[in-house]
Amino acid sequence: MQLQAWYHSCSAGFTLRGEHSLPSGKPVLHFVHGNGYCGRTYEPMLARLTPHFDLFLSDIQGHGDSDHGGRFHGWNRTAALCLEAWHARGSIFGDVPVFAVGHSFGGVITSLMLAKAPDQFSRAVLLDPVLFPPAMIGLMALSDVVGLYSRNTLARRTRQRRHHWPDRQSAFTSLHERGMFKGWKEEALWSYVNHALRNTPEGGVELKCRPAREAEIFSSYPRRLWSSLARITTPTHVLRGDKTYPFAAKGITRWRDSNPVVSEQVMPGGHCFMQEDPARSAEAICAFLSKDAQRQPGG
Repeated sequence: MQLQAWYHSCSAGFTLRGEHSLPSGKPVLHFVHGNGYCGRTYEPMLARLTPHFDLFLSDIQGHGDSDHGGRFHGWNRTAALCLEAWHARGSIFGDVPVFAVGHSFGGVITSLMLAKAPDQFSRAVLLDPVLFPPAMIGLMALSDVVGLYSRNTLARRTRQRRHHWPDRQSAFTSLHERGMFKGWKEEALWSYVNHALRNTPEGGVELKCRPAREAEIFSSYPRRLWSSLARITTPTHVLRGDKTYPFAAKGITRWRDSNPVVSEQVMPGGHCFMQEDPARSAEAICAFLSKDAQRQPGG
C-alpha cells in the first residue's frame, strides 16, 4: 500500500501519528487498531479494501509512531483524541462518505467515537470488539478500587513478554504460531514485524508499543461503556470470531439484542480472525459498507 504519514499535536500534550492514502474521491475508512498493534499490522486486509476505499489509519497513544505521551489517558479520552485528530486531518478527503472500522481495543474506541459523534460516520464495522459485560466491568471497578486490577494475569504476562530481537527475521521466527499470533497468515505476521517493531541504535529491533503501555490498557477499562453503546445510532456491523473470548462474545450478543442498529456476524477464527483470513474479512467489511456506499455523513 502507498500511504502518507500524518501527525497531530493533540490537546493532551503529545503527538498522534498515522498514515493515510492519497485522496481519490472514494469513501474513507477510519481505522483503529488493537492493543499492542498499529494500523499497518492489518495491511493484508487493508490492502484488499483499497480498491473500494481510501484509508485513514490512526495509531493511538504509545502505538505505532505516535508518542508514548506519559501515562495512558484512558479509553474514553483516547476516543476523544482520535476524533480530534480526524477532525484536524480528515478534511483532505473532501465531502465523501466516512466509515469507521476498529479491531478489539480499537473496536471499543470506535464505538465510543460513534457515541460521542453520532453524525460523523455513515456506517461502522467493529472487528471482535472487547465489549466487557456490565457484571465484568463492575468487577473491574471493584478490583480497581482495591488496587488489584492492575495486577491481572493478562497485564502481568504482557509486562513480562519479550520486546526486542537481533533482527526482524529472528522476531518473525520467535513469534510465528505462538501465543496471540497462532493461526496468523505469514503475510499478516510480517506486517506486524515490519510495522509494529522499530530499529534500535544497537542494530536490533524492538516493539514500538512498550509492554508496559500494553499492560496499562489491559489494566484499565472504558467508563460508561454500556450507556455509550445504548446511544449509538450509526448502523454498525460486528464481526466476531467463533473462537473469540467468551466474555467478548457475550458482550457483543448483549449489545446486538439491545440496540436495533447493531447486527452481528460470526467469522471462522479467533480474536484476530482478520489476520488469519484477511481476504474473507475484507469481503465481509465490503459487503456491509457497500449497502450504504452513497450515503453522506450527516455532519
